Amino acid sequence: MKLLTHAILLIFILMAACQTVPVTGRRQLSLIPHSEILAMSATQYSQFLRQNRLSTNAQAVATVRRVGERIRQGVEKYMAEMNMSDRLEGFSWEFNLVENEQANAWCMPGGKVVVYTGILPICKDENGLAVVMGHEIAHAIAGHGDERLSQNLLATVGQVGLAIALSNKPRETQAAWMAAYGIGTQLGVLLPFSRKHESEADEIGLMFSAYAGYDPREAPKFWERMAATSRTAVPEFLSTHPSTQTRIHQLNNLIPKAMEFYNKSPFRQSP
Repeated sequence: MKLLTHAILLIFILMAACQTVPVTGRRQLSLIPHSEILAMSATQYSQFLRQNRLSTNAQAVATVRRVGERIRQGVEKYMAEMNMSDRLEGFSWEFNLVENEQANAWCMPGGKVVVYTGILPICKDENGLAVVMGHEIAHAIAGHGDERLSQNLLATVGQVGLAIALSNKPRETQAAWMAAYGIGTQLGVLLPFSRKHESEADEIGLMFSAYAGYDPREAPKFWERMAATSRTAVPEFLSTHPSTQTRIHQLNNLIPKAMEFYNKSPFRQSP
């Protein structure tokens, strides 16, 4: 009877901890207080910046920050229109370009964005860069890391509260954070769900970048360039990302919807 009571209580807690993903409307698990997520993010982001070299290319840095600011404005306006501005509470946006040859970028909760210099040649121009930054910002807005962290903490520390986990289980908490934000690989339940996150971030990011005034028709072209530069192709079932061809197909199907966002964008620049 006691086990049944605990199980019912846990079910109610999990139901109460669900929230809706912007744009797609998917329901997701979010057990961790927003303030805790933002505090952890700020700490991890600051540590990363201390340990890595920021680009001194003034033109490239300005481009990254210009694109980031336009997407930020688009995100904030869209979220206000959807009565979801509370999801951005506590955000303190940052856009930094880091010297690294990897073709990569990421965004931590709170709008903490890093772009690696290695991806800029593939981006080619601001539209391509907007595809990348829109996708990474979408992960943060959709709370994908928060969702995975909730799942990882449940799996790692069971029903122990976050405050206790942070103080008494620092290794487990740190490992859960790293897994949630894509550092390392993990086969099993979280891997296919991560592919779902990637596809969802493609969709949300495409809408955000289009609403910021960047042409969504450039997104499939960016991924074609990415495919051309890839030396190896990881089988899709072993990857946390959809295959490039799957991604291009999905993006092409989303272009009509994204064009609606683009055509009503208040941020489009005059030709």
